[in-house]
Amino acid sequence: RPKLEQELRDKALFNLFADVEMPLVDVLTQMEINGIKLDLKILQELSGSIEKRLIKLIEDIYEISGCQFNLNSPKQLRDILFVRLKLPVIKKSKTGPSTDEEVLRALSSRHKLPALLVEYRQLMKLKSTYIDTLPGMVNSVTGRIHASFNQAATETGRLSSSNPNLQ
Repeated sequence: RPKLEQELRDKALFNLFADVEMPLVDVLTQMEINGIKLDLKILQELSGSIEKRLIKLIEDIYEISGCQFNLNSPKQLRDILFVRLKLPVIKKSKTGPSTDEEVLRALSSRHKLPALLVEYRQLMKLKSTYIDTLPGMVNSVTGRIHASFNQAATETGRLSSSNPNLQ
């Protein structure tokens, strides 16, 4: 401890450590103990609503592309965008033309399909990562999610959370 304290003092960081970081430990501990209450009914309704929107998006994507394909397959998506629809290749990855969000957004001004794909990906991520997953992480005793809050885990100094990641 004395060695680390001296290192903090040498770097003019001891006051930050003593006045900000250490008092924050008690706050974060209490946040972890208290947990986060979820409105499970709203999440269930939201899941159903997004599911309906996803079904409609998939139908529209298949109609516009002229065929059914695996929406989560970059290879099949490349074939639809760059072979079938003859959209320009904006950037390449190791495996061929990129189909990342930046590319799809850039292609959205040329064709309707890329914008629908961006929306599909965003809704799928939201639904699978948070809306459908978080309810299963609720502690059966407390009825809350008890994440870990990490005050020294990022290079930028921001607070992060894990188990689950709630950012």
